Amino acid sequence: MASHAFPLLASNPRETLIDRELSWLAFNERVLEMAEDSTVPLLERCRFLAIFSSNLDDFYMIRVATLKQKLENGLTKKNTAGYTPKELMTEISNKTDELIARQCRAFRDVIFPELMNVGIQIVGWKDLADEERTFVNKIFLSKIFPVLTPLAVDPSHPFPYISGLSLNLAVVVKNPETDEELFARVKVPSNLPRFVESASTDSKRFIPIEQVINAHLHELFPGMDVLSSYTFRLTRNADLEIEEEESEDLLASMEQELLRRKFGPPVRLEVDTDIDPDLLKTLMDELSIKPEDISRYPEPLDLTGLNRIADLDRPELKFPPFRNQVAWDLRDVDPDSTDDFFAAIRRRESILHHPYESFTSSVVRFLQSAASDPHVLAIKQTLYRTSGDSPIVQALIEAAEDGKQVLAVIEIRARFDEQANVKWARKLEDAGVHVVYGLVGFKTHAKLSLVVREEQGSIRRYVHMGTGNYNPKTARMYEDFGILSGDPILGDDVNKLFNQLSGFAPQTSFQRLLVAPRTIRPGLLERINREIDNHLAGKPAYIRLKLNSILDEEFVEALYRASNMGVKIDLIVRGICAVRAGIPGLSENITAYSVLGRFLEHSRIFHFANGGDDELWIGSADLMHRNLDRRVEAMVRITQTEHKRLLLRALDGYVDPTTATWRMERDGSWKRHTRGENGEILVDFQTQAIEWYRARG
Repeated sequence: MASHAFPLLASNPRETLIDRELSWLAFNERVLEMAEDSTVPLLERCRFLAIFSSNLDDFYMIRVATLKQKLENGLTKKNTAGYTPKELMTEISNKTDELIARQCRAFRDVIFPELMNVGIQIVGWKDLADEERTFVNKIFLSKIFPVLTPLAVDPSHPFPYISGLSLNLAVVVKNPETDEELFARVKVPSNLPRFVESASTDSKRFIPIEQVINAHLHELFPGMDVLSSYTFRLTRNADLEIEEEESEDLLASMEQELLRRKFGPPVRLEVDTDIDPDLLKTLMDELSIKPEDISRYPEPLDLTGLNRIADLDRPELKFPPFRNQVAWDLRDVDPDSTDDFFAAIRRRESILHHPYESFTSSVVRFLQSAASDPHVLAIKQTLYRTSGDSPIVQALIEAAEDGKQVLAVIEIRARFDEQANVKWARKLEDAGVHVVYGLVGFKTHAKLSLVVREEQGSIRRYVHMGTGNYNPKTARMYEDFGILSGDPILGDDVNKLFNQLSGFAPQTSFQRLLVAPRTIRPGLLERINREIDNHLAGKPAYIRLKLNSILDEEFVEALYRASNMGVKIDLIVRGICAVRAGIPGLSENITAYSVLGRFLEHSRIFHFANGGDDELWIGSADLMHRNLDRRVEAMVRITQTEHKRLLLRALDGYVDPTTATWRMERDGSWKRHTRGENGEILVDFQTQAIEWYRARG
């Protein structure tokens, strides 16, 4: 970051820009606060603890792994927020230790006893009654023992490879004939339930599987004395590096890189608080782990396994049942008529709000109708993440087998979904789908679907665009907006964009779209500057951005500049927020909010007052370098008055003083607001939205 380019940031980086990694940890702290909140149903708190653990795994596999590489390469240059790699690593380690301690207290001191009170018990081997031990013994012998592979370490057996995120037992055994002590490792199978039921008849007593294995170590090492055993867990660097320009076959290169990922260097070792010091030293030496890379906390390790408990059929311990609605404009459509479905879209562009409105009856039906409709000539589709049994992929395959022209732009570099997307790419190619992987050097993150249909001798194009992935499973949990449209202008825009992705068309221009990497950055900066001009001219001026993350320095600087000129700005940010809100002389006109709940807030909405003629956009892009400069992203302008009103109502709800939110303090920390100034309980936005759509239905 050149100091002259962003003077408001460069004056004092730590006071003007919140570091990305520390902001991410602040986001995961908000997830943890949901687990600590006694007003959240008990099993949902278990789920939030699991999400917190899973998030931390991802953070270490990618972000901390990258930071450790900088340290190992001897880099000392400060980042844009004013931290050297060493300083940042210290901050991350301290904050992580603090958060893990809080997580353990929440589980041990609060959630664990509350589970016991409602008849859900997580017990140890010593707590089992004789009949329970008999039952669990049978499970061990029939289902667990055959899968286990104890690996000894001696001169003829080198230290075994420890896979990333696997749970393991480090065992010390002694040969009674020679008195020699030996180390062995037992991997806990990840494809078996994390918690084992203690009885066959609707038991609500569970024992961690590693304790079952630990109780039977004598059967794994017959003739040896088991002296001690402790659980441990390793996190490895899982970041992928592919030189696309040097790759003749991107799909084959990705398959090779996925194999290499399994052998990434270690970045974190999780161990039990009471682990034997000599055994810990052995692990540290063999795994090349430093003391600062160790997380110590009481067993059970790996609380992602609490998803097993959260999935129990105890509806009274979960959020109230929720049933989504069919989108307003699709309610009167004949369920058996593809003609009727496309006619409804042709009559009126529809706006969709998931999960409050059904993804299956709108987006999935859109593609299934296109696959079966005899008048459809072609389907073009982007796929970033989708489900394992995707009806959307199946629709594309059926369309291709039916002779339709089908193009799938698959992003095989979608992080942690690479393996699934490689599989889908192969399957689609085998079915005759034209599979492409977007533009060299850019991930395709745009959410686009185009259907080309022949109607009365002419061609008509239908479009779906959204803020979320084409994944029916996550669409039930992720909050996203989308549109279904027969607008010829938008159809032409999306058609051009697909041609850009599959061919060579770098100078394409659009009417209703902003597209990264060419026009989103300048287009949004132009609109921020316009709000400044409108404010100075006495016209209505206001900026509201709902995002997953804002990190890009140019946009942080632009928002500070707008704030300094008097423009009111609301930021609704789920995750990373580099902006420091509310600082006098810098950002006093900026308020930053964050909303978490039963659904993951995932939509991106951009609202500019525009002198009184509200301008609204939805799309796939966050304000981060990668989205603006290294990805193909698309945003669509919302043109219908009623659709604008719906988006404005949602934005109003997020920032309403009666809504429960986190708000950023002047020091960059986040404070949760659940009660108003007079002590009244504030409204949960997502619960309110459920009621909005239920009433509309």
